[in-house]
Amino acid sequence: MGDEIRTRFAPSPTGYMHIGNLRTALWTYLIAKKDPNGKFILRIEDTDQARQVEGATEIIYETLKQCGLKHDEGPDIGGPVGPYVQSDRMRVGIYLKYARDLVHRGGAHYCFCKEEDVEAQRQIANARGVAFKFNDPCRLIPWEEAEKRIEAGESFTVRQTIPATGTTSFNDEVFGTITVENSTLDDNILLKSDGFPTYNFANVIDDHMMGITDVVRGMEYLSSAPKYNLLYEAYGWEIPRYVHCPPVMKDEHHKLSKRNGDASFADLVAKGYLPEAILNYIAMLGWAPETDKEIYTLEEMVEAFNVKRISTSGAIFDIVKLTSINGIWLRNMDLDTYYELVKPWIEKAVTGGYDKKKIAEILQQRVNTLAEIPEMIDFFDTMPDYDLELYKNKKMKTDEAISLKALKAVRETLAGVTEWTQPVLHDTLMELPAKMEMKNGQILFPLRLAITGKQFTPGGGIEIADILGKDETLRRIDAAIARLS
Repeated sequence: MGDEIRTRFAPSPTGYMHIGNLRTALWTYLIAKKDPNGKFILRIEDTDQARQVEGATEIIYETLKQCGLKHDEGPDIGGPVGPYVQSDRMRVGIYLKYARDLVHRGGAHYCFCKEEDVEAQRQIANARGVAFKFNDPCRLIPWEEAEKRIEAGESFTVRQTIPATGTTSFNDEVFGTITVENSTLDDNILLKSDGFPTYNFANVIDDHMMGITDVVRGMEYLSSAPKYNLLYEAYGWEIPRYVHCPPVMKDEHHKLSKRNGDASFADLVAKGYLPEAILNYIAMLGWAPETDKEIYTLEEMVEAFNVKRISTSGAIFDIVKLTSINGIWLRNMDLDTYYELVKPWIEKAVTGGYDKKKIAEILQQRVNTLAEIPEMIDFFDTMPDYDLELYKNKKMKTDEAISLKALKAVRETLAGVTEWTQPVLHDTLMELPAKMEMKNGQILFPLRLAITGKQFTPGGGIEIADILGKDETLRRIDAAIARLS
């Protein structure tokens, strides 16, 4: 594997991809791809069998694919250091082998104690607010004798042997050097009685065997990092660089959590946010670029990303800011690409034979999320039953009488138009204000309201009349005149 940067994204298949987890995947990818030869590895950590959700692994694959975070090695594509699923690694005996080796090295010991005894002592420690130090007589059993008991069929776990005194230090790329007293470190089970490794053991073994150089994970694992270092040191292995990420917050006091009903990546896509825009936004949740630039493609993020500019404090997820960035992404598309993207959303609301591409064109500069589209353009198929009070508009200097006068003049003018195109409609209608000694808005606002029934629309009266066509435009104006009369 050489000197290349190797990072891993190691999710558990427990449901939808939440935003904090996706940001970890993104930062992990960016760190790998800063190195031209860097490798981004996908590993599925499924040792917690009770929390698994059917179909969750497929969701992980699909999310990474939608976001363009292409992994170089993983369960679905293989690689030189597989298996890439922890339960598969357990079945070939990897963790048991390394657990026995650690016992022989003095970094762990076999434990034959009853789980209820262990739990009782753990609860006492928790009540006292101190580190859990299990009074484990098994520490004193020589490993040769312990293995004979195992061969005789006794149930066992493997526990980490943590020094009772001294300190353990580790360096983090975000938080710097952290030193802890060993007396404050909880005793860890490394291998459970059912043969499954705990996360605290499996992630160290897997990271070493897969050649992981940079470990990116949430800052909730900061307190566990000293125990991981003790394992690395017991084996005599090189310790990877650590990048612990600050949390993504719902507000100043609560982390963003799917469990609390906060949006997952899939939820945001369903609401009309682009994967590219979501990635763009979450990249900067806790990371500050060196310039004021805020719109980044994935390739530009790779170039700009620097772990030294990751904050140590949590970042609040702001849906308003995400919506703004999403709108910029939509407006920056060329029309053909935009049309293909929004066509399904337009067809949800407009079944009539109108020019859908023209509808897309008037939408593009005004839409911030795709889910806004159907409600904005439903008037094409069905005129809403609007309140005539809408014709009273202080900004446009209109009321019902002025609007009636304007619509009669517009009706007469448009009836004589033989070439129904937007340029001709524009030139024809823009002659009316001067001719009638009225403001532009006093002509165009009543027209737009009369043919849409909405106070706010994605396009102006001229653009919409062009799409509706002559017959439908005149029919709607006639209906408005009748109501105003």
